[in-house]
Amino acid sequence: MKNVLLILALATLPLAAQTPPQTQKLVALKYADPQSVRNLLEIFGVGTMFDTRMKVIALSGPSDRVDAAEAAIRMVDVPSAAAKNIELTAYFVMGTDEPNRYTLNGIAPADGRVGAPIPKDLEGVVAQLKNTFPYKAYGLLDVLSLQTRAGGGATTSGAYGNRFTVFSVGAANLDTDGAMVRLEHFHAGLKNPVRTGDKTDFVDTGITTDVVDVKEGQKVVVGRGNLDGPGTALFLVLMAHVIP
Repeated sequence: MKNVLLILALATLPLAAQTPPQTQKLVALKYADPQSVRNLLEIFGVGTMFDTRMKVIALSGPSDRVDAAEAAIRMVDVPSAAAKNIELTAYFVMGTDEPNRYTLNGIAPADGRVGAPIPKDLEGVVAQLKNTFPYKAYGLLDVLSLQTRAGGGATTSGAYGNRFTVFSVGAANLDTDGAMVRLEHFHAGLKNPVRTGDKTDFVDTGITTDVVDVKEGQKVVVGRGNLDGPGTALFLVLMAHVIP
């Protein structure tokens, strides 16, 4: 009987020798989210626990797997690339067949144009507009600029006579190479006064769209809207500039 027990005991020795050593480690995180890191560690086959407030993650299991999981944590626990700033400029351009109806600060231009003169860096875009929409006169109503960090949104406003100009984006994002700017929940237009009895309300008109893609550094006509009837149109020219 003793011989049988001895044989059984010896038979178990190779299995015990093959059991890898176990270990436990507590890894502090500087930048990465502990829960997100834990999800990534499932492929390593180690036990994990985390604490978001303390920014730590606990590892347990075979030593070689724990070491591999810790090395992976060090690879992802690094500062993310700094978000770039995006500067957006909206040019409010009017085209009309009735230039005498429009004044700038209450004064009608003697040369029949509307608004302010078209700036030189916008003349090429307006020339293209004239070829497609041959209104009698073109002019610049306003220019609004805003700046936001990639992934963020912003809003700004201005004034033209008794109207207000508005420009807003819900979020501005860059593609992988930074050559294209995608604007989400985009709106730009005029708030026109509407008199009702003794009360004046402002009706927001203009161009609204869920997504607008603009190539960095180029001026693009992103929309056209009716303004004061079919003989007048508001064109929105947009430029996006990425600031390193």
